[in-house]
Amino acid sequence: MSEWILEASAIGKSFPGVRALDSVDFALRGGEVHALVGENGAGKSTLIKILSGVYQPDTGEIRVDGQTVTLASAQDAQRLGIVPVHQEIHLVPLLSVAENIFLGRQPMRGRGWIDRAGMERQAAEILESLGIRVDVRALVTDLSVAQRQMVSIARALSSQARVIILDEPTASLSERETMILFEIIRRLKERGVAVIYISHRLEEIFVIADRVTVMRDGRVVGTQPVAETRLDQIIAKMVGRQMSDLFRKQEVPIGSPILQVDRLNAEGVLRDISFTLHRGEILGLAGLVGAGRTELARAIFGADRYDRGSVLLEGRPLRARHPREAVARGVGLAPEDRKQQGLIMGLPVAQNITLANLFRRQLLGFFSLRAERQTAETYVKRLGIRTPDVDRHVVFLSGGNQQRVVIARWLETRPKVLILDEPTQGVDVGAKAEIHGLMVELARAGVGILLISSDLPEVLQMSDRVIVMHEGRITGRFSREQATQEMVMRSATGEYLEIA
Repeated sequence: MSEWILEASAIGKSFPGVRALDSVDFALRGGEVHALVGENGAGKSTLIKILSGVYQPDTGEIRVDGQTVTLASAQDAQRLGIVPVHQEIHLVPLLSVAENIFLGRQPMRGRGWIDRAGMERQAAEILESLGIRVDVRALVTDLSVAQRQMVSIARALSSQARVIILDEPTASLSERETMILFEIIRRLKERGVAVIYISHRLEEIFVIADRVTVMRDGRVVGTQPVAETRLDQIIAKMVGRQMSDLFRKQEVPIGSPILQVDRLNAEGVLRDISFTLHRGEILGLAGLVGAGRTELARAIFGADRYDRGSVLLEGRPLRARHPREAVARGVGLAPEDRKQQGLIMGLPVAQNITLANLFRRQLLGFFSLRAERQTAETYVKRLGIRTPDVDRHVVFLSGGNQQRVVIARWLETRPKVLILDEPTQGVDVGAKAEIHGLMVELARAGVGILLISSDLPEVLQMSDRVIVMHEGRITGRFSREQATQEMVMRSATGEYLEIA
């Protein structure tokens, strides 16, 4: 019997014009959490799709329990116990938890009837074994993101999974929810289930993983026990340079007030929100999931209505009833969900970049495609967007490059205020450093930036001041010097602290 539950040897995979994987080796033991990290485009997704039967390798072989296997489809992989849990959670919203767990494999009883009571009992047993407290009869649409993630894991276990692939499992989770997920992963380990753990939050690796494999440019550049490595060493392998070479925030002169929010209220969502954003300032907005940060951004931008209060832009009232009005006044919003709200995935890079400025670019009712291409090519070069050309559809770009396209769109409008909602979520460390550098470049040009992020180290590193929200109200205000992780987290959980 092999010590490895799953092995990939000398795996190669090419797409037109791209060598995605070049002689990649990867091995996994039962009961092991093996982290797989690398920048976007490093080859992680391609390797995972090969291991889960979505792609077939051009060269190399895959072995399960020491036996060579052919994974011609996702069904082949699942029959062997290899089950992915995707970042975009694939559940049916209007079915119950139990129905989702056993979807396509419902237990049956006489004459072809579904054994609903048996299905719910088995679902409850699986959830209980993982320490998950969710009503098996609840509709998935009524669950939180974290609960849906846990139901996805339960569904994988119900199919007798021996290898579970977790792709960015904490991207939308709060710190508390992440800790619950880690406890579930530890229970999986105790049962001998192996976990491939993919995350751009590298600090998590040192909490949950046993070994880590680093990929760069389609190759494996190192595999070692987590206990024998450091964060800076992992980053250096990922990006090919030392952590000290990555971006560090530079000081930028703070100017006059540009955005003033006074006693903003939205029934059941926002309560007496007041703050001032200055020219050239990066104002961090921290808080746990559900604190109201995104709702505040949408209210300022005109995407959602508010009941009372005022917003002033350059001293003049901004009562945007539609995002178009906010854009016309010089406010841009890069939303948290770039795929659903920030981009039109079926359009090319060029059209996505120029979309927000479409009406300004018309002349006598006509629009110049040549000017559109020239504008897009300028921003592709300026932001280092990795794409074969501006006609490439954004759906085919990596997460980091998609985020650059979103930011390029708002740069093209020449904003006075730019709201960035989770701008580095799901992007690799190199892309994150480049986005941080761009933020400072914009601040230096006098743009006021409202930075919303669940990545607390990012908020503390990038912000000139920090405000914290809890349940729709501001519970903390800190200067850059006064803001610490402890103080921000105390405010995020409801303790009122104002020392800025």
